[in-house]
Amino acid sequence: MKHKFRPTAAAYLAGDLLALTAAFFAAWALRFQIQVIPLIKDPAEFSAYLPLLPVILLSWPVVFYFHGLYQMRRARSRVDEALTILLAIVLATVLLLAFTAGYRPTIAPDSTEYFTYSRVFLAMFSLTSLAAVTLARMLIREAVRRRRRKGYGIQRLLVIGAGALGKEVTQKMLSHQDLGFEIVGFLDDDPGKADKSFYGVPVLGPLKKLDQLLEEQHFDQVFVALPLEAHRKMLRLLERFASECVEVKLVPDILQYATLNATLEDLDGTPVINLSQVPMEGWHSMVKRGMDIAIACAAMIALLPFFPIVAAMIWFGDRGPIFYSQERMGLDGKRFMIHKLRSMRINAEASTGPVWAVKDDPRRTAFGSFLRRTSIDELPQLWNVLKGDMSIVGPRPERPAFVQEFKHKIPQYMIRHRVKAGITGWAQVHGWRGNTSIKKRIQYDLYYIQNWSLMLDVKILWMTLRSGLWHNAH
Repeated sequence: MKHKFRPTAAAYLAGDLLALTAAFFAAWALRFQIQVIPLIKDPAEFSAYLPLLPVILLSWPVVFYFHGLYQMRRARSRVDEALTILLAIVLATVLLLAFTAGYRPTIAPDSTEYFTYSRVFLAMFSLTSLAAVTLARMLIREAVRRRRRKGYGIQRLLVIGAGALGKEVTQKMLSHQDLGFEIVGFLDDDPGKADKSFYGVPVLGPLKKLDQLLEEQHFDQVFVALPLEAHRKMLRLLERFASECVEVKLVPDILQYATLNATLEDLDGTPVINLSQVPMEGWHSMVKRGMDIAIACAAMIALLPFFPIVAAMIWFGDRGPIFYSQERMGLDGKRFMIHKLRSMRINAEASTGPVWAVKDDPRRTAFGSFLRRTSIDELPQLWNVLKGDMSIVGPRPERPAFVQEFKHKIPQYMIRHRVKAGITGWAQVHGWRGNTSIKKRIQYDLYYIQNWSLMLDVKILWMTLRSGLWHNAH
């Protein structure tokens, strides 16, 4: 599929380069020729700005690449792609501003006076590039779709095995129809599946019909998706395909064990399948960490004037401490102390031990009820984010006592500890917070881990802000 996607990715890259070039000239014309915003001094020579163009054409596609704009995305909508382009261009513009701040050429070879790039021009280029890149990608996507509809570049696929493995592969292949794959049908020896269809793909018959199909029809690829117990059948099939001009893909029967994104690794020449790969590694983890620090610092500065008022209200309530710390379990099962503004009476769990908070919890103070309803009590966790214990977005951390209980009752529960815990998360913005269904929360947490992207974090933050922090955490 990666090989199949390369021409499309190359088309998008070429379109981006052309769009960025056109946006550069358009921004120059708008700023210095049409003068949408009046100039306060004589316009600079175009030759002074021209060196920026190769810098842009080299650096901006790199930023686009790390935002996944040259990678496959299942069922990516136009809105989602436009938001991703916007985020990438904002970051690329920041990098360009940093470059122009450090790179200041002289006005002339024999001059000691330095040239300063127009910030208005850079802002206009950012806007024109957003419009140009988005438009170029829409045109390329439509051209690719028209080409596929006319039958160009279509590859015919046959799936051997209509069990859980074959269905899973078929479903995922169908979600990549823009790549030009046509799944002709299944072959399966189960008589109960004869003449049936799954996801609109028919079962063509048993495996003994393979020779007839290979003579009557043309197949570009065959996916062998049989269970482990059909090992002998797989060997016979691979032997049979050795005499055919068809590309064979073997799908290993490990889906029941693959809890995250499986990746193929190399151990001194020996292939090893990693079943626990998470998308938040390498560059992605650096970007996420940078966003966490930036948001936490900005939020703490913005909230600083209000803290004395909240602290005074807590203290006057019962003359008790302002903060409350509690042990939670985070990344890789490591324990840390989470910080909150105290919303309950002192020693509220002295007689009961760790228990779930409930609606209208009698252990809360009068002002504490307000803090919990608005989730203001969670704001000190911004300090946990700065320390690296937590992230702004991620699964909510649980207390170790509850983790010990849930990990034996709920399958895949411990996978949520493969990433940093968060102040807000995919489950919380969908209403699964506090004393609600743990299984539902796990489903949403696993979706977040498996489908993480920077845009998903931005979406969760937007949903959090849109609905407010009201009841957002527990």
